[in-house]
Formats: sequence, structure tokens, C-alpha cells
Amino acid sequence: MSDEELARFDDFVSSRLPALYRYACALTGNRHDAEDLVQEALTRTGAGWRRVRRKDDPEGYVRMTMVRLMINRRRRNREQLMADPPDRAADDQQLDGVTALASAHAVLAGLPRGMRAVLMLRYVDGFSDEQIAIVLGCSASTVRSQACRALAKLRAAADTQEESHG
Repeated sequence: MSDEELARFDDFVSSRLPALYRYACALTGNRHDAEDLVQEALTRTGAGWRRVRRKDDPEGYVRMTMVRLMINRRRRNREQLMADPPDRAADDQQLDGVTALASAHAVLAGLPRGMRAVLMLRYVDGFSDEQIAIVLGCSASTVRSQACRALAKLRAAADTQEESHG
């Protein structure tokens, strides 16, 4: 890569890294896996930057790389990583805006990778079912089915929270 290409790639990474990291956090469900995912996607993008730069949407290319990498990763243990240990036991916590958001994030993180990817591509990236199917290598009906199941799980979790705290 020429010095000029390297400078353009560095500028891209500097300007878009926070957004890419947030996207990866939503995809993976935790910041540690998100950091690894962003790093791997940017490494791959950097290797082909000259080709990627000519496309209309380099950030979209990196996002699709992250989705594909996440979907193709082998399942890791289902351990839930936390940034900080809780101050109190989970049973003692009062449900407020912060814990409700954390709970919603946990439910989203608990979805299978394919379901999370479908929701992210549909609701964050605004892809159609056909576009998602191409990215994930499945049929549009599978995309609709995964989205329906994922939304049902999110609604069920929200109903359960509402019943237990309302």
C-alpha cells in the first residue's frame, strides 16, 4: 500500500472507528468480542483498501465484513462478559431506565448470531430481506423467519419484564 493509500485508510479508520465499534457491540453482544471483530474486519479491509476505497460505501463494506465474520465464527462459550462486577446481586436491583436498557441489551445479546445479524441489517442498515439473504447466504424466507422469531423473543422478554416489575 502506498503512503497515500495508507493515509487515506488511516483517515477512514480515525473518522469511522467509533461508529464501527458501536455496530460491532450490537452484533456481538459484548465489547471484548466487538473489539476483536472490528480489528479483524479492518485488517481485512486494509489489505484490500485500494479496491474498497473505490466503492461507494467503504463503511458499508466494513460492516458487511463484520457481519460475515460474526456469522462464520465458531460458537464460543456462552459466558456473559461484564465491564464491571455488579454492586449488588441481580435480585436486589430495582428496574429503572438504566437496568431496563441493560436488560434489553442482554436479551439482544442472547439471540443467536444469525437473528442478531438479521435485526442489525434490517433495522440499522435498512437492508431489504433480499439484500440480507444475499449477505447471509440464505433465502429471503429464512430472513423473514429469523426476524419474526427474533422479534417474538424480544417481545416475550419485554412482556416478562413488564409483568415482573409492573
